[in-house]
Amino acid sequence: MNREKRTAIFSTLRERMPSPDTELTYQNPFELLVAVILSAQATDISVNKATALLYPVASTPESILALGVDGLRPYIRTIGLFNSKAENIIKTCRILVEEHGGEVPRTRAALEALPGVGRKTANVVLNTAFGEPTIAVDTHIFRVSNRTGIAPGKTPLEVEKRLLRLTPEEFKKDAHHWLILHGRYVCKARKPACSECPIVEWCEYKKKELA
Repeated sequence: MNREKRTAIFSTLRERMPSPDTELTYQNPFELLVAVILSAQATDISVNKATALLYPVASTPESILALGVDGLRPYIRTIGLFNSKAENIIKTCRILVEEHGGEVPRTRAALEALPGVGRKTANVVLNTAFGEPTIAVDTHIFRVSNRTGIAPGKTPLEVEKRLLRLTPEEFKKDAHHWLILHGRYVCKARKPACSECPIVEWCEYKKKELA
């Protein structure tokens, strides 16, 4: 796929979603960080239901740390892997309080040093909370990138590096959100809605299907 096609794809997605954002509910970088940690192997809907109960009670590193693991579990027990996530969130809160003055750090290294935070989570926080032009590759973005031909790769990291290299600069800040929403609602895993797809004319998958 050449630069002109990628530009056409991202231009079209921008026209449809001028101001894309995560579907996770949050008010500040810390709430986003906790929500993203909870979202691993869970839906945004389930996370939002849990945080709607948690955040009115505790929404800062200090207040969640005060809950402790046993106090946090009841709020997130509807989410998969809630036991390990509760432990990681409490450990993360302790580090934020003791080493970062209760603030979410703005560097990848510091974010990835937090329990429960990997490269994907760090990328989400850097992009969504701080406006950095990072691209967090989840299953949706991995699928869309390979299926359409925008940035094919065998691993999420390979796809991420290609997306960062091949995505025109003007689209990098919002590319993560456009691709994840497109994968979630249009370019779905089992039954991609090609007849409803706004970028189908540039899609390599559709060309192969018609060949």
